Amino acid sequence: MSAASGQNTSLSNGDLDNDFDFFKLQDKPKLLNLERHKSLDERSFAEVSPHGRSSRVENGQRQKSFDECISSPSKMTSSNTPRSQNGLEPHPMFIEAWESLRKTMVYFRSQPVGTIAALDNSDEKLNYDQVFVRDFVPSALAFLMNGEPEIVKNFLLKTLRLQSWEKKIDRFQLGEGVMPASFKVLHDPVRNTETIMADFGESAIGRVAPVDSGFWWIILLRAYTKSTGDASLAEMPECQKGMRLILALCLSEGFDTFPTLLCADGCSMIDRRMGVYGYPIEIQALFFMALRCALLLLKQDVQGKELINRIVKRLHALSFHMRSYFWLDMKHLNDIYRYKTEEYSHTAVNKFNVMPDSLPEWVFDFMPTQGGYFLGNVGPSNMDFRWFCLGNCVAILSSLATPEQSTAIMDLIESRWDELVGNMPVKVCYPAIESHDWRIITGCDPKNTRWSYHNGGSWPVLLWLVTAACIKVGRPQIARRAIEVAELRLAKDGWPEYYDGKNGRYIGKQARKHQTWSIAGYLVAKMMLEDPSHLGMISLEEDKQMKTIIKRSSSWTC
Repeated sequence: MSAASGQNTSLSNGDLDNDFDFFKLQDKPKLLNLERHKSLDERSFAEVSPHGRSSRVENGQRQKSFDECISSPSKMTSSNTPRSQNGLEPHPMFIEAWESLRKTMVYFRSQPVGTIAALDNSDEKLNYDQVFVRDFVPSALAFLMNGEPEIVKNFLLKTLRLQSWEKKIDRFQLGEGVMPASFKVLHDPVRNTETIMADFGESAIGRVAPVDSGFWWIILLRAYTKSTGDASLAEMPECQKGMRLILALCLSEGFDTFPTLLCADGCSMIDRRMGVYGYPIEIQALFFMALRCALLLLKQDVQGKELINRIVKRLHALSFHMRSYFWLDMKHLNDIYRYKTEEYSHTAVNKFNVMPDSLPEWVFDFMPTQGGYFLGNVGPSNMDFRWFCLGNCVAILSSLATPEQSTAIMDLIESRWDELVGNMPVKVCYPAIESHDWRIITGCDPKNTRWSYHNGGSWPVLLWLVTAACIKVGRPQIARRAIEVAELRLAKDGWPEYYDGKNGRYIGKQARKHQTWSIAGYLVAKMMLEDPSHLGMISLEEDKQMKTIIKRSSSWTC
């Protein structure tokens, strides 16, 4: 998370899956005591097409407008902590986590719209008292799993409204589809008004706009739809437009010869300079997942069909590129070790002109005989061999990783447990950058010293992603073991943002305590492990036609 104290923009008061051949979801999560509506997953192609769509009056009730939806009172205000389905009392840490999560809730016009980043009692709050898009995702999933979707709905609509603001940084206007990194609700007791202030990167460390916010927004919209079975929110013209604007930024044509998305350092969870400029795995995996979710949510109208065609083409190229060039296992490592350089023409094996001498020594010991992972970055004369947790987990959940690759990632985690999990799950990346490389790559960033913060620190929030990935691959025992490790210390240490040290033994030197996504990440992991049907809202099944399409492709050939 970035740390900044000022904001410049404010606003005053005032699955189509079953019938669309490209992807099919078979998982059906429980509906958590909500009224059953027909979901996107179950609608027929005729219902979703322009000619077969029914009128926008459902169950005798008129479709609510955008403004009515965003200010409608919450229907579920219960603060009861969910009980274990097996009848046993929940872990005391689980009860404490729910109590803490509810304290972080932010209200606008008396309606919950998100959770602040941390319950920070220090004088220097920086921006931890704001609602971050990426940070709210685990909180949102926890509320959805507990049958409380209203806060998620309000959040989606509020951030959608913020997207429509004019976004300028030093006289330069950002793309129309950019979602905010965060927003803050300011209360004026004298005037009895509330104001929202949003940050699109103009206040962030390094002044970098968040690329991942738009992706998380689409993913969360699909999670809401999947969990509630209510497609009316996603079908709103405003939500459809919001998705189209986000995708227009990512699918625009340019000079790049790769289907991956070119990004700057600091545009995602790793929001400081860490040498991930180019094509970081986190952004590529989120991009892939957001494209797949959008494919399920977009209407089949004139605008939607044209965009859907572009999405399908990009997904074909992106999946092939990532699975072919970003994947590393023992065989691929040995191939790179024997690369020839300065190869020209389409017959080149070393397509990116990677120098074998650039292989780091640690990777030879780190790579197990059985196992593999997606590289941190691949570009011209560059392969970042670091292991990044979020990107690899999202690759599994989105089915960017094949079943074989997903299993190999789990094998790697088990084989390198001490390095990747250790005393606190989970390493954000491995290994840390040290000495001269640290000075050059991070710009001597004192917060990103070795084995700290984003430079090899351990982040409890990643527990929910690892748990979801483990359940999908059929290895829940790995997640259970990781959760047990976290329960030994996490609550006692005050729910820190991150841990330091090679094995995560120390509370981060500048880590904020009572960090909301550390709390929510634990809750989501526990609830998902107890009821694996929750996985359906954040997981997508593999497209069975993908391999066939890739084999026929005349471009991106090996």
